[in-house]
Order: sequence, then structure tokens, then C-alpha cells
Amino acid sequence: MEYEAVIGLEVHVQLNTRSKMFTRVGTGFGQPPNTLTDPVVLGLPGALPVMNRDAIEKSIKVGLLLGCKIAEVCKWDRKNYFYPDMPKNYQISQFDQPICEGGKVEIEMPGENPAKMGSHRMVELTRIHLEEDVGKLTHYEQDSLVDYNRAGSPLLEIVSEPDMHSPEEVFAYLTSLRNSLVAAGISACDMEKGQLRCDANISVRPKGTTTLGTKVEIKNLNTISGVRNGVEYEIRRQVRAIEEGTEIIQETRRWNPEQKYTTPMRTKEMAHDYRYFPDPDLMPVKIDEAWIERVAKELPEKPFDKQRRYQKDMNLPYSATSSLCGDHLLCAYFEEATDLAKSATKTANWVVNDLLRELSQANKVDEFSEESDKVMTPQSCPVSPQNLAELINLIEDGKLTNNVAKELFPEMFTSGKTVSDLIKEKGLDQKSDNGEIEGICADAIANDSDAAEKFRGGKEGAINALKGAVMKATRGQANPKVVDETLRRLLS
Repeated sequence: MEYEAVIGLEVHVQLNTRSKMFTRVGTGFGQPPNTLTDPVVLGLPGALPVMNRDAIEKSIKVGLLLGCKIAEVCKWDRKNYFYPDMPKNYQISQFDQPICEGGKVEIEMPGENPAKMGSHRMVELTRIHLEEDVGKLTHYEQDSLVDYNRAGSPLLEIVSEPDMHSPEEVFAYLTSLRNSLVAAGISACDMEKGQLRCDANISVRPKGTTTLGTKVEIKNLNTISGVRNGVEYEIRRQVRAIEEGTEIIQETRRWNPEQKYTTPMRTKEMAHDYRYFPDPDLMPVKIDEAWIERVAKELPEKPFDKQRRYQKDMNLPYSATSSLCGDHLLCAYFEEATDLAKSATKTANWVVNDLLRELSQANKVDEFSEESDKVMTPQSCPVSPQNLAELINLIEDGKLTNNVAKELFPEMFTSGKTVSDLIKEKGLDQKSDNGEIEGICADAIANDSDAAEKFRGGKEGAINALKGAVMKATRGQANPKVVDETLRRLLS
């Protein structure tokens, strides 16, 4: 019997606001433990919450970006539980009146040919609600320590419908969602820093049926690839259990990324009864059309829309646009260079091949070094968009060969010098003097009479040997177009 997986995700995104959700204390990562706290975060008597307007606006922006219905009124509820990660013993969240409802996330499934775009579809969303984050617990052999620096930070929970059916769709969903949120300036979405966290709900059923199977939730999914691997394992585990006649229990399981399997955490019987009730210290939030319209003006172009525009308006291949459009900073660099360069296609090729290669090498630093957090971006790298455009235009104008440009680019990247500076330093000005090139071409023909006779006999490819000899003699500085025209004239 064939089985089908049914998967829904709960994605928690930490908003990049300057202060926390209900207090002015700052947010941040990597600070000494328990230094980003105050009486509100610690739940001290008499401390009252005050809403963060920026967090609400960013939530509206996410809702508009994903096609949600923005609530006219949303309210705050207390989610009550006793656990060390929240000292006041409740979390301020949204229960029955969330800020956003519905919505969709566009995903792309990989095609059979990696160089061509795959099929696209929409994954349905249930809701998006805003809440405060909790502290971080670190467990040791004998003790557990808690750090409240993260507690109280604005946290957006994006809940999908059970609308995915494979690990590949889960991976595509998270990648698409992350790219959209980063491009919109909502969050850095760094899973290693806890800025994006994910829980997966998985069940399986016989293919062709519509009744949902018993749901299992997986936690401790700390990377996008880890989510895919955890989902893939859990699907296999549930199918194997059904085939062996073992009952699947509704439970929460923990993913072990090292051993690559899930283990039980708690069953439904052990689940919390959070006893939600409206927070008495916070008023509901009213969101009018004027507020929504103002936020809508700040929306960026969606990554997939940008990719389609690049392919249609610039005639760029899918392979280039797929590398560009997953990184909004790379797109900004590319567009600035394209405005100055004579070829959008060649600009894209240089960006996704040469620039990305050098950036990757530059960012390979020891994780324990002081430089480990100083990631070089396209905007901060030594080759500016103007410098790259100059390089491409010299090639297009026939003043620099592609091979010489490839040799110069790494030095441009490490030194910060322009291509013009390096050409002057190295004496690499391209030779376009017809008289000088004609003499070198004549020597090449005399030194390789066999290739010359083959070309005269109709073998077109034989001229390449002569071109190679000329380029070698000129250290790659001869204008290829002039060389080709001169050789053909002399050979005829």
C-alpha cells in the first residue's frame, strides 16, 4: 500500500526591533547572560507592559506580504504555564483574535533539469499571531541554566495548514518564507541564533484517502536542512509502524540531529492546558485601512516576482536568477552594476560565479576567531558595482579579454584596486594596433603551416590553433576580434 504524508509547520520568527515586545529594554544576540532584562521581562510585582508599535507594523507587513487578512481588532491573551523559561509564569500571546488570518506562501519544487525552473504552487496558511519570546534553557549533565536575554523579544508565529506532503516541499516552504522575510527587513532569520525556529506536525494516511492520520509534532529542528531530515525520518517511522501494526501515538518528539532519529518527549495526555484568558493590562489593537495602506507602500518586491522579472525583462537564464533572487543584498548589488554595465547577462554571470566565489572564500573564517561574526556582504566587499561594471564594459568594448579579466578579478577583490589600475600596473592594455597584430599573426601562420593548410582546405576549427598562438605571444592582450579578422585575411 502507498502512503501519503500530511505536514503542517509552525514557524517562529524573531522580529528585528530595537526593543522588546512590551518593554523598552533592548534586543540582541551574544550579550552576557541575563543582561537584557528589566522588571517587565522578569515579571516583578507592579511592572506593566507597553506595546511595541514597530513590532505590530512589522507583523502587518508580513501579513500583507503573504496575502493574509489583517484583523481590524486583535487582542492579547495570557498563555499560562509554569516553566523556568518564563519567570512570570505566563506568556503574552494571541489566542482567538490573531493579527493575521489566512495567507499563502509560494514555493518552487525543483524540476528534473536543475537549469530550468520547477513547478510553483501556493501553501495555505492558517494564521499569524504576535507574542513575546521566552528565555533559553541550556541543559547540562546535572544542571540546567536559563538566560532571559531572549525573553520578551517580539516573536511572530506563522502557522501553515496541513498542506505539504514531502520533505522537499517543507524545505522549499521554509526557504521561500525565509527569503521573503529577510528581503522585507522583518528578521535576519538566522536559525543558529534562534531568530527562526520551526516545529513540524506530521501524519501519514493511505494515498487517495482524505481522513487525517494521528498527528506527531517534532521539535528541536535547528536548521532548514534539519527540518527536512527530521520530517523525512518521521514519515518513514510512521509508515513502518503502520505496516507492522503498531499504534501511532499522538505525541511530541525530539529530533536528534547527530543520530538522525526522533525520540518521545511527551504524549497528548501530558500536554499543557494553557487556560488562555485576555490580558487585563493590555488594550486590544485597532488597525484601520490608513495604517494598512501606509505599511503596504513599504513592501518590497517578492523574490519570485523579482526572479520572473529578471527572466522576462533581462532575458536572464533560470540558473542565474535562482542564485540571485535568494539573496536580496546580492540582487541590490546586481541591479546597481547592471545600470552601468552594457550586458545584464554577463553581469549576472560575473556576480553569481566570480563574486560569490570570492565572497565564499572571504567568509571562511575560524568560528572561534574574533572575525567570525564579521560576514562580508556584496555591499561591503572590495569590488564595488561600479568596478565590476567597468570590467564588463572593457570586455564588451574589446579592450580586455575574458581570460585576462578572470585573472584580474581575484586581485581586484583582495586589493580593492580597480581594473584600470591593475591594467596600468601590469601593462595589460589590449593590443588593437593592426600593424603589430598582423606581424604576430603572420609569424603564427609561418610557424604552424599544418594548421594553416587545414583551414585553407575547409577545416574551420583549425584556425583556433593559430588564434591560440597569437594570444600566447601577446600574453592574452590582443583584441580577439582583430586577431580573427587578420588571420582570415592573411590565410585567404
